[in-house]
Order: sequence, then C-alpha cells, then structure tokens
Amino acid sequence: MTQPRTATIAPRDPNTVMTLARMGSFHQCRLSFMRVLLRRLKAENWRFERRAFEVDAKGVGHAVYTAHGPDHSYSLVAFANDLPPEKRSDRVIATEWDATFTLYDGIPDAGEIERLRANIPLQEAGRVDDNSLSVSRANRSVRLWDHVVEALAAGQQPEEARVADVGYLMRTTAVYGSGKLGAADREKTAHRPEFHAPFQIEMLSVFLTRAFVMDLVEHMARMRAPDSAVPLAPALRRRFGIGNSTGLGMAPYLINHPVLLNNWIAAREEALARVRSLPSALPGTAEVVRSFARRAQINAQDWHSEHPIQQRKLEDLRRDMAALVSNLNAADLTGAQPWNALWQWGEANLTLEGQEQLVSLLLEPHGELVDDLADAMAADETAPTRIDGTMPLAQFRAHVEDIYAWALTIDWTAQAAQENVWYTSEEKLEPRLGDRFAEPVEPYELPLCPGRDAARMHADLLASDAGTVARFLMDHPEHRHIARRAQIAARFPYAEIRDNTIGAGLLPIDLLRAKLAFFGAVHFDPRSDRWVRINMYQHAPFPADLAEGDADDWTFPPVEEAAQ
Repeated sequence: MTQPRTATIAPRDPNTVMTLARMGSFHQCRLSFMRVLLRRLKAENWRFERRAFEVDAKGVGHAVYTAHGPDHSYSLVAFANDLPPEKRSDRVIATEWDATFTLYDGIPDAGEIERLRANIPLQEAGRVDDNSLSVSRANRSVRLWDHVVEALAAGQQPEEARVADVGYLMRTTAVYGSGKLGAADREKTAHRPEFHAPFQIEMLSVFLTRAFVMDLVEHMARMRAPDSAVPLAPALRRRFGIGNSTGLGMAPYLINHPVLLNNWIAAREEALARVRSLPSALPGTAEVVRSFARRAQINAQDWHSEHPIQQRKLEDLRRDMAALVSNLNAADLTGAQPWNALWQWGEANLTLEGQEQLVSLLLEPHGELVDDLADAMAADETAPTRIDGTMPLAQFRAHVEDIYAWALTIDWTAQAAQENVWYTSEEKLEPRLGDRFAEPVEPYELPLCPGRDAARMHADLLASDAGTVARFLMDHPEHRHIARRAQIAARFPYAEIRDNTIGAGLLPIDLLRAKLAFFGAVHFDPRSDRWVRINMYQHAPFPADLAEGDADDWTFPPVEEAAQ
C-alpha cells in the first residue's frame, strides 16, 4: 500500500524540541546516519573484501578492508599495535593507541601502504593528504579483550554476561574527517551520492573497523592456540559493537552548524508528523510497533551506567517502556489516527526519555513513509550566509522576540546565568569549558551563547530608531554575529538551541547525546557531565552478512534475549 507523505499534523514546536533536556534524551532512529548508510550499501549491492591481513601473534601489523560501490571503492587501512597497558588512554592528548585507521579513497598499493604506515599511527604528528577521507584511532577494552582471546583460544565462548556488560572490544577515541589532520575536505566527496548524507565517511570507517576488530581478536586466539581455538559464535559476534569516547571537543558542533542542525531535527520532526497524520494503522504496523516496544524495553534493561544523571534517566526510561508496553497491549490501534492518539498518550504519561524513545519506535515500521527524508539532512555550508540589511528593523525585532523569547526572561547579570565560558585549548586547539568567576578565561570566550547575545542585542533594538537592520548594525557592529544567527533561525526553525549554553546548570553531555543519537549511537554512558562513552553498530550485520541480512532491523536486541 502506498503511504501518503503529506502531514496534516504539524511538526512539534521548536520551543518544545530544542531544549537541552529534551535533546539530551534523543535516541537513534531510522534517520540516524549509520542506518542511512547500511540501507544504501545493501540497496546498491556493495561488495566487500579483505585485501590484506598481515598481523603477527602479538597483534602487530596491518590490514586492508575494501568496500566496492557502484562508482568508487574505499579502503579501511588498519595498523594494529601491541600497546603497553600503562600507555592506554582515552584522552585526546594520548600519543599511542592499540590501533589506528584511515579510510582511503580507492585501493592503496604497496607504496601507499608504507607511506600510511609511517604517518597514520602518529595521528596528529603524522602527515595526511586528501587520499585519506578519515583518520581514527582506538584502544582495546581493558575489561574484555584478554578474556575473549583467552576463551576462544581455549575452545570456549566468552561469558555472555561480560559481553553484555561492555558491548565492544575496541573503543575509538576519535574519528576525524572533513579536512581534520589534512584529510580530504568534504567538498572533495560531497557530490558522490554515497556521501551526500551527513557523516557517511565516518560511519563507513567505523563499520569496517568493527569487521577488523572482530577478525583481529579471533586471529590472536588462533595464533595463541592453533589446535584449540574457535571463532566467536555468530549470534554472540553480532552483540559486539564499536565503542567510542566523546568529550567537550564535539559539544559546540551543533551550535556552530545551525542550518545543519535544523535539517537533522526538521527531518526527524517531519517524519514523526507524517506518522501521526496517518488516518489509520497500515496492515501489520501495529504488531511491529508492539514488538519494537518490547525490544526497547529489553534494551533499557540492558543499558547500564555508573553516572547518577544517567542512572536517573534510565530509571525513567525503564518505567516508561513498561508503561508503553502495557498501554500497547491494551490499546485499540484500529481507530482513526491511532499513532497520533498513542503520541498524545505518551506526551501525557512518559518522561522526556520515554517520549523521545517513542519517536523512534513510531518510525520503525514506516520506512516507505519517512526514509526519503534522509536526503534532506545535509546542508551546503560553503556559501556565506549574508545578513539581509534591508530587512525592516521592526520585522527583525519580531523575529528575535519569537526565537529568543526564552532568553529575554533570563537575568544575564546573575552569576549562575553565565557561569561557564567556552574557549579553545592552546594545547590541543579544541573547545573547553571554564568557570568565568574562578578562572582567567573570559578574554578567550567563544561566541557559543546565542541566547545571551540575543538578549544583549534586543536591549539595543528597543533603544534604536534605525529603520533597517543595516542601519542598526552600523550603530552596533558588535551584534553582527547574532543578527546573522537570528535571520538564519527565522528561515530554519530548528536551527537554534532554545536554552542557556553557558549557565551553571549546563550539561555538555546533552549536546553530545543529541549529535551521537543522530549518528545512531546507543547505550550512552556519561563518565562525567562533559564526556560520554557510547556503542556503535551493536547487533548490526557485518559486511559479509549485509547482502543476506537486514540493513535496518538490528538496532534493538531481539525479543528472545529477554529470556537469557
């Protein structure tokens, strides 16, 4: 049955969606970038091969995994290292890692492999050219790697409880692309269909990295005990993802890319509106939603964290999923607009965690209705965004008062309202957060608080007799940056975070989770309010399985795991 794509129910209000607390409760969904990538790889019949695997018994060497698409081939070149435990660190200042990688544009020959070997393991200290599309590094899980090697070498499978507790064998500490460290700028590949959607290069790199990691752990077990070693059982193998540690350096991204942020959120909100607008449940979709709700309940039980903030959120999510499953078991989904009725129930009965999980669940059986929205999630940020100086000042002020209404109610002279300062670290040239009143960082402040800046501009707008934006900015050039943002947000409703990004209550992990959820990450585990560990591609098919496997139905554990 063809599903209508016109939403009769409007997307949610930006004032509802764009708060930090809600954005810090986002979950992966059909429009997440890992899922967009795997759907394309399967639909276009991409072919994968392991072209090289020259690794010794200590796990030192290199491997090449190549993905062949309709028009281009891309090779993950991996360099494995035998890193002493005392040198293993997730911090950005680390200089050695258990493995380093580059996603190479094409297929490298022997000479290129040697050039890469001399540079990629050095990361920032190396020399990377635009044949590299991404550069990354990863460390073994201290809790799990040796256990898995020892179990497989002894002819046994690793303990499922330990696998479930960690969920990955290696954890990336950075996956750099888009010109970072000298890698290719996005402009080189943005015209290629496979990389039109955001972060597809990075997602492909991690997808191939997972295949390498699993091959490496089995290889080391075989080298240790060739007569007794066994491979991982296929079902257990799928339960390993790739971990990631992400910190403050990524937090300002969403503020610095307002149009891109709008396009991500707008696609997701339009998808939800389309599903809510359906006049009736399409055949089979009710049971699919019920099934995914049960799987989401299992996922919430499997998701653990030692951080008190996340523990409270998990308590909320587990209660929410139990309530949702109970409601769905009793709900009549045969009436008019059943998904809108379910959504309205969720708004009244679920916390932010549960509501945002419900967004994902409602999209699951409606791929034909929503998957096309992934094509609108990119943004051309190469063209300068010009200020419209001809705009009447009264119209401009009305935009500011609409977009930043929340900010105009805050006393920005209060210490708690402006406690934090975003600045750039001299050592690593990455964003950091300091206390305005305890550290001498204010002179280095980055413009990462649009709300405060809009409030300051608004005070001058009220006192101005200028007729146009141009005239106003001639009198107040200090407001050019926020005037530009306000005009962008007037055209792109989800471009601006409608919350205080420098207040005492700021949790940078909310910004991190919002971005990582769009990547497709799961099991967010904050280690503080400023950095978080996640899992990527857990339960996903491996490259060799993709042709026969499901490119979409892997993001929640199967229902049968509830009995384990």
